[in-house]
Order: sequence, then structure tokens, then C-alpha cells
Amino acid sequence: LVLGTITAVGGGAIRDLLLGITPPTLFQKPVYTIVAVVTAAIVFFIEYGLGDRLQRFSLGYMKIINGFDAVGLAVFVVVGVNTAIANGQGDNGFLSISVGTITGIGGGMLRDILAGQIPVVLRKRVYAVAAILGATVYYFMTRGGCPNWLAIGTGAACVMVLRFLATHYCWNLPRIPREDKGE
Repeated sequence: LVLGTITAVGGGAIRDLLLGITPPTLFQKPVYTIVAVVTAAIVFFIEYGLGDRLQRFSLGYMKIINGFDAVGLAVFVVVGVNTAIANGQGDNGFLSISVGTITGIGGGMLRDILAGQIPVVLRKRVYAVAAILGATVYYFMTRGGCPNWLAIGTGAACVMVLRFLATHYCWNLPRIPREDKGE
């Protein structure tokens, strides 16, 4: 439950602290944390109760999970950039894009660190790249005067399309082979 909840609200907490929003929104509006806990519990019990049976459907199951994950990432990235702009940082593109990216990937990074793993976004899945792309597109479309609905839709679509392509074609970030690790 802790890992699932931190994945959902961790990036927003980092965003809020960087923007000087205290206490972070997850404490001001506990509904976000409650929804994250309930969702984590549901996923846990599905995995716990159906884990062996889900193996038969693992490919379809993973496609569904990746689809929801891509949509969630897109939403969190756009909300993060929008929060930075709404809190007076609209003229600081680097901060706005960084905060949007952190909102999208920060919770997963915290989860991986708490689980004693190297964060997935640093080694595979083109995850952070998709977040950066979507945040950049949304920021510049917003600052360029595009209607907000178009900027949101385009920025979110960039994240989702890149994530779907990366999943479909098994794209990962490049890495330097290390002889001592057998790679």
C-alpha cells in the first residue's frame, strides 16, 4: 500500500515542495491520498487473489496496465506544468517543464528507491523522455497562445503516443555495456 500510494502522490508532493506549496496538496486535499490507497489495495488484492490465473493473460494484462500508466503519466505531466504556471512560474520554462516531468515520474522514482531498486525511468521504457516531451509541448503551446484544451490534448497525446510506441517496439534507453556485469 505504501509503495502504491507513494507512486500516485509522490511526484505531486515533490512538485508542491519545489513550488513552495505547503503543506503539499496531498495533505490539503486528502481525497488524492485516499483514492491512491484504495486503488493500491484493489490492485494488491487482484494480484494476490488472481496472481497465478493472471499469468495466462499476462500479455493482455500488461497492455492494460501500460495503457492506464501512459494515460496517468500524461495527466500528471500536464497537471504539473499547469500547476507551475498557475503558481507564477509561467515565465520560467525550465522550471515549469522540470516540475511537470517530476510530477509525472517522481512518485515512481520514490517507489523504486524505497524498494531498493534503481529507478526504472533511469534505465528503460523511455518513460522520462515521454514526460519531458509532453511537458515541453504543453508548455510551449500554452505560452504560444494556443487554446488550453488543444495544448492539454496535444501535450498528453505526445506522452501517450511515445509510451505506446516504446512499449510496442520495446524501446529502452541506451546504456554502456559493462563487462564485469556480463552485459
